[in-house]
Amino acid sequence: MNVEDLKIRNLVEYKNQVFMITEIFQNNEKDYFVKIENDIHRISAPAESIKPIQITEEWLEKFGFSRTYSSDQMIRYERPEEYIKYDIDLSPKKIVQGLKIYGNSIKCRYIHEFQNIFSCLFGKEALTFVKIH
Repeated sequence: MNVEDLKIRNLVEYKNQVFMITEIFQNNEKDYFVKIENDIHRISAPAESIKPIQITEEWLEKFGFSRTYSSDQMIRYERPEEYIKYDIDLSPKKIVQGLKIYGNSIKCRYIHEFQNIFSCLFGKEALTFVKIH
């Protein structure tokens, strides 16, 4: 996971728990660290020790998506805004998997990528309503 791809409020995994990034900083040796928190813990950890969270059907539902289509090749999830979709490619090549916004495909496999894309395109947080535990 590249620390330069991370932003404050991104969701990440650390020691099998979901955390939100609250700060990104470097120590005197120029090593990157993150401050992360969830409902139980607030800690500082080396940035290299956190992991991205894979987008799954469960996560899509937490973000307000609903399953609208399913076949042997693909599953489609949509948000109430008709221009935001997420396709899960069931083939081994995963060619069509990713976020669809206004018909444009954006490869995005991880939660922090989705958050960053949504923030850049719409100027607001996508996932502030998700409870972290």
